[in-house]
Amino acid sequence: MKRLLLTVAAVLAALGPGTPAWAHARLVTADPAADTTLTAAPTAVTLGFSERLDADFTTIVVSDAARQRVPASPVTVDGARGTLTLTGALSNGVYTVAFRVVSVDGHTVHGSYPFTLADPARPAAAPAPAATVPAAARDSTGPALAVGGGGVVLAAVAVWLYLATRRPAGT
Repeated sequence: MKRLLLTVAAVLAALGPGTPAWAHARLVTADPAADTTLTAAPTAVTLGFSERLDADFTTIVVSDAARQRVPASPVTVDGARGTLTLTGALSNGVYTVAFRVVSVDGHTVHGSYPFTLADPARPAAAPAPAATVPAAARDSTGPALAVGGGGVVLAAVAVWLYLATRRPAGT
């Protein structure tokens, strides 16, 4: 009996769920850090990950509020760190750091985060262009809802007619 219990326990342990492994590189450090407000413009963005990076598949970009990339040198990789050296001037405003990296084990990880530049010596940021929606796109939801609603009504009538004709006589 004891042997049977040990065998069952061994089988359950082998088939049971394993503990999750950190199989992907994780962002562990960022300079500038996420959601920070800087009083001086950064000259580079350095991201540190939990695993070594594959230099051929490491991308880091910085974009302004208008989604325009800030000019920069190619990314350099040193082990688990990737650095993007900024070559363009930054004005005050919100910037987004976006990254896509592949660790040496082949797993791809991507993400993004914002930081804000509020340097009193720099000019104010240009406002982000307002998103404009063409009139045709704004007005297209009404007719689409009408067509969809009409289709539902027609389907309901068809089901009702089908069921009404299948009733036995005399009921």
